[in-house]
Amino acid sequence: MAADALLSMLLPFWQLAIGAVVLAAVIVAGWRLSQRGPSRMSRALVVTGAAIVALTVLGVLLQG
Repeated sequence: MAADALLSMLLPFWQLAIGAVVLAAVIVAGWRLSQRGPSRMSRALVVTGAAIVALTVLGVLLQG
């Protein structure tokens, strides 16, 4: 029973850690794609990716 309590206390930390890693990967990938120029990536892709990240962050923050 104590192990379940410990895991439930650590769950928000792991969600934050996974979210930070995913966010870093998205930023690095977006940066590398943007350096290749508009022929490889359109602005619509950047806007869509930013909207997905923003909605994910809002969902995590509002989850509670």
